[in-house]
Amino acid sequence: MASYQFRPMTAADLPLIRQWLETPQVAQWWGDADTQFELVSGDLAHPAIDQFIVAADGRPFAYLQCYDPHVWPENGFGPLPDGTRGIDQFIGEADMIGRGHGSAFVRAFVDDQLATGRPYVITDPDPTNRRAVRAYEKAGFNKDRLVDTPNGPALLMFRRKAPSR
Repeated sequence: MASYQFRPMTAADLPLIRQWLETPQVAQWWGDADTQFELVSGDLAHPAIDQFIVAADGRPFAYLQCYDPHVWPENGFGPLPDGTRGIDQFIGEADMIGRGHGSAFVRAFVDDQLATGRPYVITDPDPTNRRAVRAYEKAGFNKDRLVDTPNGPALLMFRRKAPSR
């Protein structure tokens, strides 16, 4: 399996992000490329969001954002333990889809978040995005419940830190 690197995204990565947002496989679930580009580029300076370019064996192929869901209480998630982080991501390189990279890099990232003390990591895919839901399950996420978010219905999924023995 590939080795994954998570490097902080910078303004220099914005042309690559724009290119990825315009691909059919990303636009299908993330929506209008212009709108999403404005949000992602605007979030570079937001203190509650960490953005990463994900590489497999040195090749950039995906985007990941990790955020504090408490900053957006209108997200529809309800109460969450302090320290919880939310994640969203996409694979921008079409030839990397359907090869197990999504679940593998998400698992690697979330394992690290939980190892550093985060009690929960959540995500909220579109409930009709079966590929994403399966990838999150393979990455160790559990289905929680359907929630109403500002972007429409979502399936709240979570991973939590394993209890100490």
